[in-house]
Order: sequence, then structure tokens, then C-alpha cells
Amino acid sequence: MAVQGGSKGLGRLGMLLATAVAPATWGTTYLVTTEMLPADRPLLAAGVRALPAGLILVALSRRLPTGVWWWRSFVLGMLNVGLFFPLIFAGAYRLPGGVAATIGAVSPLIVAGLSFLVLKVRTQPRVLLAGVGGVIGVGLLVLSSQAKIDPIGVGLMLLATTLMATGVVMSARWGRPEGVSLLATTGWQLTVGGMVIVPLMFAVEGMPPVPTGRNLLGFGYLVLIGTALAYVLWFRGIERLGAGVASFLGLVNPVIATLAGLIVLGQTLTPLQVLGLVIALGAMVLGQRAPRRAPEARVEAPVTITRQTRRSEVVEAS
Repeated sequence: MAVQGGSKGLGRLGMLLATAVAPATWGTTYLVTTEMLPADRPLLAAGVRALPAGLILVALSRRLPTGVWWWRSFVLGMLNVGLFFPLIFAGAYRLPGGVAATIGAVSPLIVAGLSFLVLKVRTQPRVLLAGVGGVIGVGLLVLSSQAKIDPIGVGLMLLATTLMATGVVMSARWGRPEGVSLLATTGWQLTVGGMVIVPLMFAVEGMPPVPTGRNLLGFGYLVLIGTALAYVLWFRGIERLGAGVASFLGLVNPVIATLAGLIVLGQTLTPLQVLGLVIALGAMVLGQRAPRRAPEARVEAPVTITRQTRRSEVVEAS
């Protein structure tokens, strides 16, 4: 049995950097949404991000799901997009951005717990320490003393984070059909999510306004870069690096969001925020360190069946 978990050396570093592009672009979403998109239209932003990007990827791949991948694509699409987007927007409207980002930073810890239950991967103390450090670092980076805690908002954000973490783990568990590209499987999920979000958008927000040129540029960035490209890189990272390692790269999101505000909006960092930035980055690096155990002792990525192993082994795909 051959288990793919990401290459070593420069290959692994390159994969880490490529995967980090996804949460980095997501970290710019708030800035693009507030500066370039119609105001107070979160579901419009979510729907436009998901459905066009999904349809573009499906058209490029020219593949549709078959067999069990119809319901698997629906489940993953709802976890990663269809339920996640509306919940995270609803939670963000009830919470300050710092509180929302801090709650989202617990994702690596949730992934660690789910990986043990689903993938039978034991979490090392180093990973737990990095997860706690990530929450502390992001909290110092983005929280303020004036932050107000809304219990419903906290519940919505926790549910959204748990759903996304579940999507990460199940993506690692199921992988993708043999011979089917990441463009196709990513397109399936985004299309499913978009088909759920768009009707909800019309029901809650009504008809969208006529877009301006600035709006179109913002939508174009979110569709092509922040969604289509980002999700392909994200799912490839989960596949090759493993669910746990990829989840820590999510800490790039609030870091980039803070830096974007610093550079574009002229915001400043306090000494505590600088400390939080250092802790968050340190936690992310600690979470990326390759475990010392042999690859056979863990399952971090989908099983790839080679011609040689097909002859001598039977792999159960569940």
C-alpha cells in the first residue's frame, strides 16, 4: 500500500507555500468585500464566490461525479461551502472581527480531534501545543478590550469552524476518484455549495444591485483567485500534506487580514498585537514540522493504489 503524504525537502516546502496561498487569499476577502463589493450583501459575496467558480472548474475539467461521488460531493460541498459560508457570515455579523477570527483559530484543534476519530491519527503533544498557541496568538493579534461577546454569534462561528474542520478531515479521508483531477472535485463542491447559497441570497437579500466596474473587479478577484484557485490549492494541500498540517496553515488567514489592514488601510499594531503575530506564526511553523514516526504509522492523506499494489493488496475505499 502506498500512502502519499507530501514530499520532503524543497518539495514539501513548496507544497506548504502553495497551500498557504489559499488562506492568504481568504485573508484578503474582508478587505475586498468592504472596499470593492456592494455594502451589506454578505450572501451575494458568498454566492458569487461559490457558484461561478464551481461552474468554471467543472467546465474546464469536463467531468461530473459518478457512483458514490454524487453524495460525497454533496456532503463535502455542504461542509466546505454551502453551510460554512452562510454560518460564518451570520456569525461575523454578530461578532467583532477579532472574536470571529479567534474562534476560527481553534480549527487545528478540532481537526486533531476528528483526525483521531476518523483517520485514527494520534495527535502529538507538539501539535496540541501549536494549536493552543495559534489560538492565543490570533487572540492577541486581533482582539481588543472593547470586543463584545454575543453567545449566538459564538455558537454560529463554532458550528461553522467545526463544519469546515469536518470537511478538511473528510476530504483527507475520501480523497478523490482515481483519474479525476482536483479541478473536477473542487468544482463539484463549489457548485453544490453555490446552488444552496444563491437561492438563500435571493430569499434574504433580494435582487442584487447593478454592479459597478469596481464591483466587477472585486467579484472577479474573489471568483478566480479567492475561490477557484484557492480551493484547488487548499484541497491539494489536504491531499498531499494531510488534514492536520493543512489546518495549521489556516492561521495565515487572520495574519494576512491584519497585515492587509495595516498596509492598505493605514492601521497600526500595538506591542501585544506584534507579540500575537509572532506567537501565531510560531504556532503555524510548529504545526508544519514533519512527525518523526514512520509514514506507515499514520494516515494523513488518501491512499493511492499503484499497479504493483493492485496485484497483491486489496484496499477498501469507504
